[in-house]
Amino acid sequence: MAISEVEFQKEAKILDKVGKLLSETLDNLGFDVSKEEEQLITFKKMMWENANSFDDAEESQVMLATSEEENKNLMKKKYFQKLLQIKKKPYFASIVFKDEDGEIFNIYMSLTYLKDKSANNILYDWRSPICSLFYDYETGPCEYKAPGGIFQGELKRKRQYKIADNKLIGVFDNTLNIDDEVLQEVLAQESNEKMKNVVNTIQQEQNKVIRNLEDNNLIVQGIAGSGKTTVALHRIAFLLYRLERLSSNNILIFSPNNIFTEYISEVLPSLGEANTLQTTFNDYLATFIKEYKDVEDFTAFISRYYSYQEDYPELVKYKQSDTIIADFDNYLTDYIEKASFQKSILEAEKNKVSKEELNELLHNKYDRLPLFERVEEIASKLSQQFYKGTNKKKASFLKLLKQSANFEKDYKKIYQNFYLSDYCQMKLPLATVNSFINKDIINYEDALLFAYMKGKLEGFIYEGTIKQVIIDEAQDYNRLQYIIITNIFKKADFTILGDINQNINPYYSYNSLEDLKDLFKGESKYLELLKTYRSSPEIIAYTNKILNLQHVNAIRRDNNKPVVFRKNLPNLKDSLIADIKKLQDSYKSTAVITKDAKEAEKIYNLIKDDFDISLVDANSKNFKKELVIIPAYTAKGLEFDSVIIYNDRDNSYRNNERNLLYVACTRSQHELYIYN
Repeated sequence: MAISEVEFQKEAKILDKVGKLLSETLDNLGFDVSKEEEQLITFKKMMWENANSFDDAEESQVMLATSEEENKNLMKKKYFQKLLQIKKKPYFASIVFKDEDGEIFNIYMSLTYLKDKSANNILYDWRSPICSLFYDYETGPCEYKAPGGIFQGELKRKRQYKIADNKLIGVFDNTLNIDDEVLQEVLAQESNEKMKNVVNTIQQEQNKVIRNLEDNNLIVQGIAGSGKTTVALHRIAFLLYRLERLSSNNILIFSPNNIFTEYISEVLPSLGEANTLQTTFNDYLATFIKEYKDVEDFTAFISRYYSYQEDYPELVKYKQSDTIIADFDNYLTDYIEKASFQKSILEAEKNKVSKEELNELLHNKYDRLPLFERVEEIASKLSQQFYKGTNKKKASFLKLLKQSANFEKDYKKIYQNFYLSDYCQMKLPLATVNSFINKDIINYEDALLFAYMKGKLEGFIYEGTIKQVIIDEAQDYNRLQYIIITNIFKKADFTILGDINQNINPYYSYNSLEDLKDLFKGESKYLELLKTYRSSPEIIAYTNKILNLQHVNAIRRDNNKPVVFRKNLPNLKDSLIADIKKLQDSYKSTAVITKDAKEAEKIYNLIKDDFDISLVDANSKNFKKELVIIPAYTAKGLEFDSVIIYNDRDNSYRNNERNLLYVACTRSQHELYIYN
């Protein structure tokens, strides 16, 4: 609801006052940062010139003091950059809060804080406890939780602002109503090349995920367009603000592919935080598995299925199942129990160790360690025992131990033998087993098991510096992957986000992501996001029918653009060109989404001479979003103003491929065309 002209002028004066304070603060802070940098440079130069005059204690003390000054200066620089970021738009919302004692607080919300000369808060960081009232309550009784306890009172007013170049364009009073003017205006905007922050339109259900500090792990089921990824990134910004000793280098995001990594790259910087570490599960596999030239990625793995190029679908399903985890564990347990040293060893003609002593070390003293790590420890112990506590002969003992052992670090052979053993529930001929063992590029489904086997036998790559792990598109990870991840990041807390309706792994699915709760240490909480902000009601109505969903709520207002169907076309090329031109006249971005990569290439070759168009695959990083052709399984997580769904008559979506079609259709914000 727009405010009165009198109120508008009051707000304009406040903006002018804040703008002047901000400019003054920037000037002073910039001067301080520059001056302190000069002093540090001078001080370091003096230290270098007089280094010989310091004793060790003095040098250590001076270095510590210098480091502290550098850190202080770095913090000032970061704050300066944040203030510079908000200079043209100092704040986006405000609340009026009356506490239990009757004191009134007028809180202006920004991407960072700003204080006046008396150290009073003029702007509040949106992540501060009191600002949660804006997202969680409509006017009336309210409370917020802060380090000092729970504070109750009354929310007297909620207000949002449109500011451009430090000029007040519009002011709106609102309630919790999700159809408010600012949100609808944001939703009506065309999609961008990169995902943007949404601090001014965070909704109550999203805020519960972002600000949760009570639980170690969050598992979030969110429907298509509910803002899962956006919520995850804003949660990272919140955790960086609230948790001491947490930096961007302590946080790792598992992304589905490189396209997605690039797409989200501007959100955290726009919130004033550095980007975190990012990887894909395939990156980890490729790093850990050195026995093969490369590892097939997830996209290629599922592409085999959707393009009907998989020769052994039942075998792949078994390899992806929870069942094989227990079978594989039993096989590895048996392998480890049967591992032994068959003979005594003699080093340098005098240092003899009996096989009984060796096996005692292997199965008792070092049984807490993975098998091949035990051998390393035994070699170290023997070297230290016979050579005055040194490891100089460790290599010699390792060689003798390997000669005595009835087991060897031949992972391909160990993996092969599982499928030839009684532990494997599928009886396979040797030729079939060798067909996937003896490859240059290991299949994705085999890589998961292979990495698990290596981790069990030699230890997983432990990453102790990571304190927070974010996993997006969580439904595409099977249980074994989570077991591997929790073994790598033993000290981390997890935020898991996904949508079982968008599962595109044809061999594995969850009844609910809540099934993952038992895999993580500490308290785990399951939350749901049930409102979609991406697509129009017309598109949501159609996509609901694909999976027979009843609970999906579209927040966008109707745009009176029904889903368009194209069938039995006399000329495919002419029709595509006409529809693309029509959509480009109305929207900034259009995607032609195909069922698989082969179809994408076909459509690209059909119309590439008529448009400036990008053909996108899982390895793409940068592409022009104005017009793209992309397979459905690569488009996950992305969104476009308009979408054309294309599939050949001879390659239509089958009944068991409904989830893939659902993913494709829910990429569209405003208009959807179906070619079939």
